[in-house]
Amino acid sequence: MNETSLKRVRVDGSERTIVPGATYVGPTDSSQWTFVTVLLRRRSAEELSQRVEEMSVLPPVRRTYVSREEFASVHGAYPGDVAQIEQFAKEYSLSVERIDTASRTVVMSGRVAAMNAAFGIELGDYQHRDFSYRGHEGPVRIPEHLSGVVTAVLGLDNRPQAKPHFRIFRPDVESTPHRAGTPISYTPNQVAQLYHFPTGANCKDQCIGIIELGGGYSTQNIDQYFTDLGLPLPSVTAVSVDGAVNQPTGNAGGPDGEVDLDIEVAASIAPGARIAVYFAPNTDAGFLNAIKAAVHDTTNKPSVISISWGGPEISWSTQAMQAMNSALQDAAALGVTVCCAAGDNGSTDGVNDGNFHVDFPASAPYALACGGTRLIGSGSSISSETVWNDGTSGGATGGGVSAVFPLPSWQANAHVPPSANPGATVGRGVPDVAGDADPATGYQVLVDGQQLAIGGTSAVAPLWAGLLALANHSLGHSAGFINPILYSIPSSGNAFRDITSGNNDPNLTGDIYPAGPGWDACTGLGSPVGQNLIAALSK
Repeated sequence: MNETSLKRVRVDGSERTIVPGATYVGPTDSSQWTFVTVLLRRRSAEELSQRVEEMSVLPPVRRTYVSREEFASVHGAYPGDVAQIEQFAKEYSLSVERIDTASRTVVMSGRVAAMNAAFGIELGDYQHRDFSYRGHEGPVRIPEHLSGVVTAVLGLDNRPQAKPHFRIFRPDVESTPHRAGTPISYTPNQVAQLYHFPTGANCKDQCIGIIELGGGYSTQNIDQYFTDLGLPLPSVTAVSVDGAVNQPTGNAGGPDGEVDLDIEVAASIAPGARIAVYFAPNTDAGFLNAIKAAVHDTTNKPSVISISWGGPEISWSTQAMQAMNSALQDAAALGVTVCCAAGDNGSTDGVNDGNFHVDFPASAPYALACGGTRLIGSGSSISSETVWNDGTSGGATGGGVSAVFPLPSWQANAHVPPSANPGATVGRGVPDVAGDADPATGYQVLVDGQQLAIGGTSAVAPLWAGLLALANHSLGHSAGFINPILYSIPSSGNAFRDITSGNNDPNLTGDIYPAGPGWDACTGLGSPVGQNLIAALSK
């Protein structure tokens, strides 16, 4: 192989820049061993897109989904493409660790020197005040003959890609002057009662997948929580992705808080449902591989997936976002609903650049984006529900208009406003739905043995995942990709509680994306009226 004469092309959207606030330390040790995930093109891509589009307008009970076995053979990677990547790895002294035809991923390992040569980059070490990482600037480049075959190269840059969207109630933060009323917290079942979820179901025919990028749970902690609530003990399985494992830190304020919150909310809402928790490294490659592992899992076969991790679209590479949205399209074809937290930092998503941002993967068109409210009620009666917004001292539900994904056809009549950013682009509106997320009206959970009240849109994703597991059980059929159906439900169906008060501007001015009748960029279509929503899905 004559490297000097080998023509290379860039992988579209693979450009990376230094994490804001980080500094370059020097080149990465060339002998360091590392991993990379290569995503290959899809077989029958147009056919799958057409099938998902045609299916998505049908009610769930009339849909015919692709089986996981059929998917691998019809819509997985081309055998010839896999062979080309294996040859490429051999030429650059890289080891092929794993090939997954269904998810179109090839994981390779090798020394940094080999990775630099194979992908036309120079990996370097960077230091941020909160973490160190290995990364590169500019695009990844591959041999010209692989152009069109390789659609993404992830994992070379291993910066922390996402954050969990949960917030522990702290009186000094949540009891701010603009807030009224006494803080309150609910068990997940009390929230379910307020939202009129069906009761008495045994969802043993359902599995809820949960994506985690850190932390862990202990069986003792989970069992204690459900014993205290007088609920059946859930069956929870940890699934390792890319070497990550269930590893509790013992710090309730760390990622353990996310893991326990997700399990306890989802399993409380859908009693009897099996819970599969997919642990992966917090990198773009780890996140993608976790989603693909859950979507294509032929053992646990989750019908719903809950994701409470994410980050501003601006913090992602374009190739990573497109790769993950493609994985979510896989989910749609297989009849799997993916619920994603919309973020906890309001209309800016925590970015201080003067612009407005939405959180990804919630902004992906194949995700059900879950925003947050402040919920006050008792028993089955709601006395007040407004947009969750604690201002700059606390948090607020994410929401706005995507700068990456265009307006989906199913949002055409939702009156999604143009982006508030210069240029006023028209894009995918976030969120789709909402639920209780204010830490001051949060969820009673047990984390590493500590009783806490936790909120954030992290709680809304497993809340909706549990509701959809209930719906799947009731319908006897997977609801799958339900966004088009939700937007077509007439207001007379009373499937949503319309949230018309509040905004998600961190400065509380309310002139960016205010709540109002119908869909809005704070709470989407609104919070669920569970039984009515399931009835609407059955028609």
